[in-house]
Amino acid sequence: MKRTALALAITAIARLAVLPSAAVATTATTTGSTGTAPKPLAGVAVYWSWDKGHPISRYEPGKGFTKLGNATDAFQFSVSPDGTKLAWITWGGKLHVRTGGKEKVVAKGAAGGFPCATPVWSPDSAYLAYPSDSDVDASPLMIVKADGTGARKAGVPRGVCHLAWSADGRHLAGYTGETDGVYIFDLKTGKSVRAKGIRLANHVQSLSPDGRRVVVRTLSPTEPGGDGLWPGGFTPTVVDTVTGKWVPIPVKGTKVGAFYLPDGRLVVRVLGRTHNTLVVLDSAGRELQRLAEPARVRNQGLLQIVS
Repeated sequence: MKRTALALAITAIARLAVLPSAAVATTATTTGSTGTAPKPLAGVAVYWSWDKGHPISRYEPGKGFTKLGNATDAFQFSVSPDGTKLAWITWGGKLHVRTGGKEKVVAKGAAGGFPCATPVWSPDSAYLAYPSDSDVDASPLMIVKADGTGARKAGVPRGVCHLAWSADGRHLAGYTGETDGVYIFDLKTGKSVRAKGIRLANHVQSLSPDGRRVVVRTLSPTEPGGDGLWPGGFTPTVVDTVTGKWVPIPVKGTKVGAFYLPDGRLVVRVLGRTHNTLVVLDSAGRELQRLAEPARVRNQGLLQIVS
C-alpha cells in the first residue's frame, strides 16, 4: 500500500444529537465455560466522537467521562487496554503517547499519513506495535515500550491495518492496505498466515485470546474499501481463522461491533433507539450479562472495553 495509492479523503459526517445518559444495569445469567461465574463487566470503556476535535474519552459508571485527548487529523490512534494511555501517529511519522497530562514522542519513522495504519497496544498496556516507513505492507513492524525504550523489529507481517493484539501476547491480526484479506502474525515465529474464510475486509476490531478467532468487518466484492478510518460502528463477523468458518453471534438486534475480553468472553455492541447495549457472551455463546451504554455515546465509536 504505497502512499500515492491510498485515498485519504475524509468523509464528512453530520454531528448527531446528544441524548441524556442511561443507567447501567448488569445481570449475570449463566456461568462461564469454566463453570464459575466470571467477574461481571463493569462498563468501563473508551469512546471517540465525530464532534469537533474528535475527542476521545474514558467512561466509568458512577464517575462519568474523562477526556484522554483528541484524535489526530491522520486518524492513526489507539487506546491502551487499561484505558489510561492514548497513542497516535502524526503525518510526519512520529509516535506519541499521552498519559494523563503528560505527552511524549516515543518513536520516529512510523508510517504516517495512512489512516488504517494505527498503532496497537500490547495486552498489558506496556508496549506499542506500529508499521514503519512509507510502504506499510512491506516494511518492518516495530515494537517499543510506552516510555520510548527497547525499540525492536518484530518482522515483516502481511496485513498491518487496524492491528489487534491477542491477550496471550503472541498474535497480531490486521487487514491488508488493499483490503484483500486478513493475516495473523505470530510474534514467536515471525510468520504471517492468511486467515481462512475472509476474502475482503476493511477493519479488524478484536482477536480472541489465543489468536484463533477474529472480529472483522467483511466486504462484498462490490463494496468500496473506504479510506481506512476507524468505523463508528459496523456489522461484526467472527471468523475461525484456521477453519474459515464464520462463528454465529447469537444476539438479536443490529450489531455494531464486538470485542474479545482477555478471558475469552465476547462483548457485542447492539444499537438501540436511545442508547446502545453491551451484551456479554461466554465462549459457548451463552449470554452472561447486559449493560446499557450512556446515551451520549450512541453515535460514537467504541475503541476499548476496559472492565
